[in-house]
Amino acid sequence: MEESNTENSLENKPKKDKNDSQKQIAGAIIVAGIIIAGAILLKGNTTLPANNAQNVTTITLAPVGPQDRTIGNPQAKVTLVLYEDFQCPFCGKFFQESEQNIRDTYVKDGKVEFVYRDFPFLGPESTQAAEAARCAEDQGKFWEYHDYLFSHQNGENQGNFVDSKLENFAKNLGLDSSSFNQCLSTGKYAQVVANSKNEASTAGVTGTPKGFLVTSKDISVNTQNEIIKALNVLPNDPQSPISFYTTKNILSLNGALPWNMVKTIIDILLK
Repeated sequence: MEESNTENSLENKPKKDKNDSQKQIAGAIIVAGIIIAGAILLKGNTTLPANNAQNVTTITLAPVGPQDRTIGNPQAKVTLVLYEDFQCPFCGKFFQESEQNIRDTYVKDGKVEFVYRDFPFLGPESTQAAEAARCAEDQGKFWEYHDYLFSHQNGENQGNFVDSKLENFAKNLGLDSSSFNQCLSTGKYAQVVANSKNEASTAGVTGTPKGFLVTSKDISVNTQNEIIKALNVLPNDPQSPISFYTTKNILSLNGALPWNMVKTIIDILLK
């Protein structure tokens, strides 16, 4: 009897496990369906929730100060703080396609203040180029030198931005060679450039170009939604061209965004 009961229990056990497995599979299919459906809905939804829950990223961005190179109206409604590396090819692309347009379209008429900051992360020639541009500032030629560097990129750490070349660039721009060369050789601005790089790291900058649009007033949820809809993107996604922050008057431009996208964002912020 005991043997018979044991056999019966052994025979029944697999059937019970099989039924449980079937139930688990069915349940898993249902859950997967719900997840997929939710993902589809989310993908189609480019509107921020009412409580602005996507603004979860924090940022510490140093205020504009005397160490920054600025151009335009300091009282402008929008300030673009741009971290760049003079050797970075994507910075060169952004300079050619977007940065010059920003300066011509918005900076000249006082609508946007433009702030350049150093983030020389690609090697020694990046650091030397950053210091050289600041030496040019001593003679009132920072922006001319800035533009010249971006217009004369030729690979990374290939000798194009070594001291002798940087000195020639200054000479070509009509700077006083003696003063410029002394500034560069003594490392007059080495600490200033290092400070800018450290501030960039604090702001979460890991590559260039990285821009921050800072507005005089908080960017409302409605304005955020308008930008999201116009660009057809989801903010704060790792691949998103823009990010919003808990500091609500800041929006970041993540990478070498094309001019039409940058213009769309700025036009909305200036309304």
